[in-house]
Amino acid sequence: MDVNEERLNSFMGKMIGDVGAAMNASLMLLGDKLGLYKALAQQGPMNAAALAKATGTAGRYVQEWLSAQAASGYVEYDSATGKFSMLPEQALALADEESPVFLGAVGSLVGATFLDEPKITDAFKTGKGVGWNKRSECLFCGTARFFRTSYKHYLVQEWLPALEGVVDKLTKGAVVADVGCGHGVSTRLMAEAFPKSTFYGFDYHDGSIQAARVAAKEAGLSDRVHFQTHSAKDFPANKYDLVCFFDCLHDMGDPVGALKHTRSTLADDGTCLLIEPFANDRLEDNLNPIGRVYYAASTMICTPASLDQEVGLALGAQAGETRLREVARQGGFSRFRRAAETAFNLILEARP
Repeated sequence: MDVNEERLNSFMGKMIGDVGAAMNASLMLLGDKLGLYKALAQQGPMNAAALAKATGTAGRYVQEWLSAQAASGYVEYDSATGKFSMLPEQALALADEESPVFLGAVGSLVGATFLDEPKITDAFKTGKGVGWNKRSECLFCGTARFFRTSYKHYLVQEWLPALEGVVDKLTKGAVVADVGCGHGVSTRLMAEAFPKSTFYGFDYHDGSIQAARVAAKEAGLSDRVHFQTHSAKDFPANKYDLVCFFDCLHDMGDPVGALKHTRSTLADDGTCLLIEPFANDRLEDNLNPIGRVYYAASTMICTPASLDQEVGLALGAQAGETRLREVARQGGFSRFRRAAETAFNLILEARP
């Protein structure tokens, strides 16, 4: 086999970068948990001893953590003063939970994939699935925080207004179902924006529903935000004006069945909103950094979840608009369009 030295060196450089990123995922997790990023962003520039004092941590560990972060380009180091700091752009991504580009929750997601790796390895051998109800708890919390960033900054401001007539209904008072709601982040955001509407969140994972109820109570929304444990194929009908699926339809074993049931629960002029990971229809058009993340998540999370359920269609996180359109058609929807998009999401509208 002929080896091209230039290609080999380039590939090895890429691999070293990837190994460094993989190793630092755990450091992102503990930096987020311990408040190291937030303290450095708010109080820096500072040395390791000062950051340790500010966060109640041990200075020697913090020194190594800071060094790794500086080597990763996640924080800045001034050799003249021996102090570390964060640029505004770094702080937005790692220290500001309200930022539209916050990625501090990534460590929890990556950690969960490693914790559950033995289960996924076994699934590769058997072809069976690994459901969300069999995953590590940090996957649920990490997922809720990860998606909260885009939902907080796009859902009410851009995605709902892109749907035909939906905002007007919500403003006057509508009935909404949030299917696969998880911890209910999306449900609460909509409820806070539209106080005259009533919201129902459904998820088959009882632990997530319990967490969603607690969060709704703390937010003072329990009078019109209700969470119940139901699957996407048996949640109660209520002539909903809007039924939403946020980044979850592709995880379902029977998405066609879920949309058939949804169609039967909608009001005559109701709308089904599908938020799905951004993907082109062809594999070769998804071989890019975003596709890389989504295919990895699909391998470790989404596809195993679908294969653990009945039918096990396993759409995957890179299904693309054409496949999703066909699922909606089989589910009984005659109108389907891409209402909007971001670099990370497709916003799809399905109507009877």
